[in-house]
Amino acid sequence: MAGQSSAVAARTGNNRFLRTIAALSTLAGWCSAAMIVAAVAITCQMIFVRFVLNQSTVWQTEAVIYLAIGATLIGLPYVQLLRGHVNVDLIPLSLPKRARFYMYLLTMTLSIAIVSVVLFYGYEHWHLTYERNWKSDTVWGVRLWIPYLSIPIGFGLFLLQLIADLVAVLLKIDTPFGLEDV
Repeated sequence: MAGQSSAVAARTGNNRFLRTIAALSTLAGWCSAAMIVAAVAITCQMIFVRFVLNQSTVWQTEAVIYLAIGATLIGLPYVQLLRGHVNVDLIPLSLPKRARFYMYLLTMTLSIAIVSVVLFYGYEHWHLTYERNWKSDTVWGVRLWIPYLSIPIGFGLFLLQLIADLVAVLLKIDTPFGLEDV
């Protein structure tokens, strides 16, 4: 049976850097939510056009796909801010405070390294599509650099949020894994 974790949203204290990153992550969350709402509205419009007006759709399916993927990537930092990513806190809960701190340092360092690699190659891929003016092979022919921009933006903001989480723990504004001393 699954239980509730004792983790809480990331704390920022009076640190300007942490508050700024939290504000950016929150803004990203709102943008992500708006993209989901837009995708739902476009889906409803597409259903109306196809089944009520009996006409074909040109751009709707592709737009919904790009919006859903973009919302997922742009929403990464907000979910990290709220500590909503899937985690298993059995090991951190069973560790003493000092060991939990070092485990946090290790996992955050690895996370920052991996997200940095994804950001680097995501930016490289986006830049290639922009430079070469690649377009989708559909009737709509959207310039692919527009939806692909969600890769460097999403992972860039996610990286900033991960760094902010690490800084908050190092400055003792927050606790490792958001777990209070047990």
